[in-house]
Amino acid sequence: MNESSGKAGLARPQPETDQAAICAKLLARFHRAGFLAADLPVLQPAEPFLELSGEEIRRRLFLTADEAGEELCLRPEFTIPAARAYLASGVIGRRLDQVFLGPVFRHRHGESGEFVQASLESIGRKDREAADAEILAETYAAVAEVSGATTLAVTLGDLSLFASLLDALQLDGVTSRRLAHALGEGRLARFIDPARIDERKHEPRGLARYSGVLDALKGADPAEAKAFVKDLLSIAGIAATGGRSAEDIAGRFLDRAREDAQALGTEQAEIIRRFIAIEGDPDAVAGAVRALAKEAGLVLDAALDRFETRNGFIEARGLPLAAMRASGGYSRNMDYYSGFVFDIRRKAGAARPLAAGGRYDRLFQRLGHDVPGIGAAIWVDRLIAEERA
Repeated sequence: MNESSGKAGLARPQPETDQAAICAKLLARFHRAGFLAADLPVLQPAEPFLELSGEEIRRRLFLTADEAGEELCLRPEFTIPAARAYLASGVIGRRLDQVFLGPVFRHRHGESGEFVQASLESIGRKDREAADAEILAETYAAVAEVSGATTLAVTLGDLSLFASLLDALQLDGVTSRRLAHALGEGRLARFIDPARIDERKHEPRGLARYSGVLDALKGADPAEAKAFVKDLLSIAGIAATGGRSAEDIAGRFLDRAREDAQALGTEQAEIIRRFIAIEGDPDAVAGAVRALAKEAGLVLDAALDRFETRNGFIEARGLPLAAMRASGGYSRNMDYYSGFVFDIRRKAGAARPLAAGGRYDRLFQRLGHDVPGIGAAIWVDRLIAEERA
């Protein structure tokens, strides 16, 4: 039964607050859009999440182990297991659009660690910008339908645009990875602050006592160096534990060993600072980034062309592009995201997103394959809580 809006003859759409009804409506909607319903085991090997998802998820896992000592976890999200299942299915190269809906498990401050999530995964589409727009449009429409909202607040970003900026600045791989991770974790400001850049030139390294080993590792083949560090950790009895694997420890150790290969210059830091400060509607952001690139003598044309092409597809889907917010400094805290990222909230400034997603081509690259992937997650419990508040 609809509640009155308080004005005679007017009533606003009312959300369905029953979880089962919302789930059924989401599945039906995505099925009509061509997404096949699929499922994945709740108990998953922990290593892929420890290696591929990033620090934010690592420390939130519910971990256990089997009788052989293999570390397992309760499924914290659907994307990584969906990608692994796709690669194991023998259909590599074929387009596969799926929707997963069920409980996921991870520690969340102030919220239940077990919650229901709907996850759209579109794998294998080579028309990347069109696929990005479709996932955003389908997610937006689904959230609007079940919440009764006529408008929603959308924030967009493009990590490939940031990566192109770092390439154009001719930064080495280690520095670029550190900056990309810092952006995703919301701590980039500390790396590009002029005072900190000057301080780091004079501060001693925490691993200085091992300078001989570190100097040798800097020039070694990366695979051999990582194997060497893993052997040292194994000798010390350090394996996958507490959300951090020996592989991850080795990788971070080597990054630290090489991090003084190139110091970030003050001019480079200033360009990055100006880039992440750019925000506005997506078309305005594209124009501002083009102006910055021209002024700084940087070539970002290919990445900007893709950004603007995506804007066109989003607008063609009937979404309110001019009402959306884009930002050079917007990211999401998953290591595998590599391009378009977004979140959807009930209104601008809302503390928690109702849905979020992004392009994860990097995930497949780290799994050894060149496969495009884009997905989104909808938090069913937040849809209910927002409307009950």
